[in-house]
Amino acid sequence: MAQQQAEQTKIPVLPYSLIVGQASLKLALELAYIMPRLGGVLLSGHRGTGKSTAVRAFAQMVYDGELPVTLPINATEDRVVGGWDVREMLQKNPKWKDGLLLEATNKLLYVDEINLLDDHIVNIILDVTATGKLVVARDGNSESYDVPFTLVGTMNPEEGGLRPQLLDRFGLMVNVTTEQDATARLQALKNVLTFEDEWAKREAGENSTFLDNAEAQGRELFDQLKSAQEEMRKVNADKILPLCVALATEFKVEGNRGERVLAMAARAYAAKENQSEVTADHVAKVAPLALQHRRPTMAQNNEAVWSPDDDEQVQQVIEKVG
Repeated sequence: MAQQQAEQTKIPVLPYSLIVGQASLKLALELAYIMPRLGGVLLSGHRGTGKSTAVRAFAQMVYDGELPVTLPINATEDRVVGGWDVREMLQKNPKWKDGLLLEATNKLLYVDEINLLDDHIVNIILDVTATGKLVVARDGNSESYDVPFTLVGTMNPEEGGLRPQLLDRFGLMVNVTTEQDATARLQALKNVLTFEDEWAKREAGENSTFLDNAEAQGRELFDQLKSAQEEMRKVNADKILPLCVALATEFKVEGNRGERVLAMAARAYAAKENQSEVTADHVAKVAPLALQHRRPTMAQNNEAVWSPDDDEQVQQVIEKVG
C-alpha cells in the first residue's frame, strides 16, 4: 500500500482548490462525502468538461492523497465482488482475490462511462452503495463485509444513458456543462498552466509556494467537510419533510426515493453550512441534484437539464407549503 501511495503521488492531479467554477459538481461530491448514504453521484456531461479531473482532485483531497479506485467498463462480476484468481488456479494453487468493491472501502469508487457498463454490474455496485455491505458467496458460505465508499459515475449523454431503474438509484446527478463565463475560463486556464509548471518545479526538488497554498486550502476545506460529516446527525430536518414530499409530488417523481434523497441532501448541505436546522433554502439549493434525473422527461432525454423555470417551480411549492 505504501508503494502504491508513493506511485500515486507522482501522478500530477490538479488540486481541488484550483478547480474554477463547476459549483454544482463540487457541491454534489461534497454532499456525498458528508452523507455517504445518499447513494453516490452521477456526473453527466460531454467530453472535456472536467468531470474526471474534479473526481480525482476531490479523492486526493479527502482520502489522504489517494486517487480513486477505478472500475473499468469491461469489469467482470468476479473483478467487482471478488473471486478465485484464474492465473493461480491454472497453476493448481487456488487463491482468492478480493474485488474492487473491497479495495474501495473508505475510499472513492470511480466508474468512468458507467452508461457503457453492463447493467448487472451497475446493479451490484448500487446495491452495495445503498446498504454499505457486500455479500460474497465463497466455499459454499456467504460472507458479509462492511464496505462504505463514495460512488461517482461519469457518462457522456451522447453515448446513451442509464436505464431509468438504475438512474433513480443514484442519489445525486449533475448535468456538467462547459463553463461559459470568460473570466472563469481564463482563470481555469491560468491555474492549469501554472500547476503544470509548479509541479515540474517540485519534481525537480524546488519549493512551490503556489502548490503549498493550494494544498493548504484543500486541507482547510477537508476539515470543514469532515466536521460537517461528524455533526450532520445533529442537524434537525423535521420541518422540511413535508416540503420534500410536496416537491417530489410536484415533479412527478415515482416511488419514495426522491423525497428521501432530497431530505438527506438538504440535511448534508445544512451541516456543510454549519447550521443546526434544515431550511427551505437548503432544500431549494439541492433540489436540482436530487430531482432532475427522477423526472419522467429523463426517460426521453439522456441529459437532465434543470432550467430557471424549474427553480421557479420549486419556489412556488415552497410558498405553498409555507
